[in-house]
Amino acid sequence: MLKFLGENYYLDIDEIEKRVSFEGSSITNENSTGGTEQQISVTRYEIIKSMIDVILTEREDIDEGLGAHAGKDLSIPFKIAFNTLLINRIIINL
Repeated sequence: MLKFLGENYYLDIDEIEKRVSFEGSSITNENSTGGTEQQISVTRYEIIKSMIDVILTEREDIDEGLGAHAGKDLSIPFKIAFNTLLINRIIINL
């Protein structure tokens, strides 16, 4: 577990799946043995994927001793992606 701004965070994979899936999206595949396929929103998937990529590739050095003040040097795309994923419960604070 890595600390970020004095807190531990993780990505909730189940929440990502829930956010990109259409409600009631399981359909029967008539060409195979009767299995079901899940339909996802490509737009939601790509946006979430891009925001996670921004978060995982941020290169700023953060001085953990500064606490909340350490986040001032982070990029605007990182701040937007992190806050959006946090509000949508894709990033969970332990």
